[in-house]
Amino acid sequence: MEFFYLLLCTSFLLIATHGLLSFRNWLSISRKLPPGPFGLPIVGSLFQIGDRPHESLMALAHAHGPLMSLRLGFVTTVVVSSADMAKEILQKKDHAFAGRAIPDSATAEANYELSVAWLPPGPLWRTLRKILNTQIMTIQRLDALQGLRNKKMVELVQHVREISVAGREVNIGWLAFATTFNLLSSTVFSINLVDLKSDGAQEFKDAVSRIMEFAGKPNLSDYFPFLRPFDLQQIRRSVKVSYDRLHVLINEIVNQRLQYRELGCARNEDFLDVLLDYSQEHGPEFDRRQVNSLLADLFIAGSDTTSTAIEWVMAELLHNPDKMAKAQKELADMIGTRRAIEESDIPQLCYLQAVVKEAMRLHPTVPLLLPHRAVADVELCGFIIPKNTQVLINAWAIARDASIWEDPTSFKPERFLRSDVDFRGGNFGFLPFGAGRRICPGMPLAVRMVSLMVATLIHSFDWKLPNGMLPHEMDISDRFGVTLQKAYPLVAVPFLHLV
Repeated sequence: MEFFYLLLCTSFLLIATHGLLSFRNWLSISRKLPPGPFGLPIVGSLFQIGDRPHESLMALAHAHGPLMSLRLGFVTTVVVSSADMAKEILQKKDHAFAGRAIPDSATAEANYELSVAWLPPGPLWRTLRKILNTQIMTIQRLDALQGLRNKKMVELVQHVREISVAGREVNIGWLAFATTFNLLSSTVFSINLVDLKSDGAQEFKDAVSRIMEFAGKPNLSDYFPFLRPFDLQQIRRSVKVSYDRLHVLINEIVNQRLQYRELGCARNEDFLDVLLDYSQEHGPEFDRRQVNSLLADLFIAGSDTTSTAIEWVMAELLHNPDKMAKAQKELADMIGTRRAIEESDIPQLCYLQAVVKEAMRLHPTVPLLLPHRAVADVELCGFIIPKNTQVLINAWAIARDASIWEDPTSFKPERFLRSDVDFRGGNFGFLPFGAGRRICPGMPLAVRMVSLMVATLIHSFDWKLPNGMLPHEMDISDRFGVTLQKAYPLVAVPFLHLV
């Protein structure tokens, strides 16, 4: 007992001493930093952030400006809350802010240092981006695999039709995740990994959701880096189980594919074949560990963000029945009611695309873009951003900036009909996938999948809220994480629409 008490006192003294030294260092550099809340010794502004940082940081930015500095524990942080400032960071000085601040939870993944999401800019990162941009996410490659994704939509309609005939309701988020997981697995591996009629998808949904939730959860190890070895909140240990489960699955599939290739079996010409071909050609530059890591990136980032976006689009359509009717009319006029929609139809559906953009503006799946890090001291708008400073871009706040968006909190897809704003990061008021050299590499596939699945669901079925709930009674609040989840799962009842 005495030893425990002594250990506790010693730990407190170490934290206090380290905190006071950090506070003194903060005072010495704060004169050169952008303005911001002063904060308390040791903890800084942690208590001002709370569990909804996208909202609290926007409120602080209203008081301190769109380029704001604050301390989160021992971590100096700069927060960007306007399109102009985002352009400075993500375009004009992109190279200087291309580093990554890695959350401690991410280090639970085997070979996390090989992940394209967390790698610093350098030869390996450039190689991985090159593979994604020139070998996988090309228009030609995505077009070649349209048939697989159209097949998944036929399976989705059949599954929902059975639910409709039975008069049951659907958890849209679960359905979106299971279907997205199969869309990805078909594109990457040419197989379904889950059965829509079984509970198998729930295991993967829980694993991926846990990874994304814990990555966004307040963690003492992120705010006080010297505490990382102790993992005091057991976050790293908890999320490791999920990472390990996904890597076991990926490893089994890659091993099986390698065996088939040795036996001379017919190729699938899917993403996995592309990666294995590249690995064989380039040897040590891109080995088996890097193949597995890149596949894990695709599934972790792609399945959660895409299914979350689909749930938000459907939620807004159910919340705004006039917009739903308008989107369904466009589908009926352009596609008719006697055939299934296909991916090649999407470019002709202007209102549907506007609906998707507007939902992703109001509910960006990643409200605070993955944290950037200054790779050197940077002069920015008359201020000095020191090397290793963490930079947070509040995409959620920018998308609600009244100086950019008229009536910014209302769902108005029409604002995108006569607009050239797209997902490619050229407009810094609309950043659902980020921008610059660290823009989400899976964006071309994600946009296709979101649009295709939403179009399929509203083209084939009418939807009503359960238990006589009226649209204006819906709760469309969110729950913060790396991805912005709907606070309460979206549940709706499908009625057969296609005749």
